[in-house]
Amino acid sequence: MNEEMRANTAAFEQTVRSTLALAATLTDDDWDRPTECPGWTVKDQVSHLVGIELDLLGDPSPDIDVPDFPHIRNDFGRALEAAVHARRSVPGPAVAAELADALERRLVQLPTLDPDRVVRIPDGREGPYSRLMLVRAMDCWTHEQDIRRATGRPGNLDAPAAHCFWKLFSPVLPLIVARRAKAAPGESVTFAITGPPDFDAAVTVDENGRGALSAAPSAPTAELAMDWETYVRLTAGRCTPDAVTVGVKGDADLAARILAAMSVTP
Repeated sequence: MNEEMRANTAAFEQTVRSTLALAATLTDDDWDRPTECPGWTVKDQVSHLVGIELDLLGDPSPDIDVPDFPHIRNDFGRALEAAVHARRSVPGPAVAAELADALERRLVQLPTLDPDRVVRIPDGREGPYSRLMLVRAMDCWTHEQDIRRATGRPGNLDAPAAHCFWKLFSPVLPLIVARRAKAAPGESVTFAITGPPDFDAAVTVDENGRGALSAAPSAPTAELAMDWETYVRLTAGRCTPDAVTVGVKGDADLAARILAAMSVTP
């Protein structure tokens, strides 16, 4: 493994082990609780993690017809639903046991893989396997947080995989500000995110209407301040802006357009 692959694998392992420890505390009622991930219960979240890891291990995909659930919006969503639907009659602890087994098998597999091997990344682009592991760490952590919110068991917000989430999605802030929220040339926005982890970012729109991450301007057009969990929920499309508290200074209309456009996950 190179250094990047090692760090991403460690982040992946930490959040999956945290999820398994969390799963061991769940009651029968907890497994059936709905989460902010549309259409999925707590058990469905764990089933999803199992399905992805078994697929990466090369295990056969379940041969199952997936109903036209309202939360399935495209072929990608339908493909993800197969592993979830196949386990809807399986008890939660048994699904967690599958995840534990898949994790151990993956930890044996990963050191044998070329971190530079080009593979298809879930965003549809190609990239090295080390980046796929960055995405896996982020995805597993995002679903762990879904489970924690649904069951009232907060924790692991400052995990290594949380930093993977920021690394993957903070570069999208210029697109959100300039293209989606249509900030005008010359306008700028700052984001102050408090945790831990704490993050700060600024986006400035150039004369051609293109946004870019920049140094914090002395007088930004709008300033947004929120806690880390709020940023994650908005970015992952888990809630709408009216469900969270965000501090806004400056151009309130621009800020509202940005918050409405924050969701970037499929």
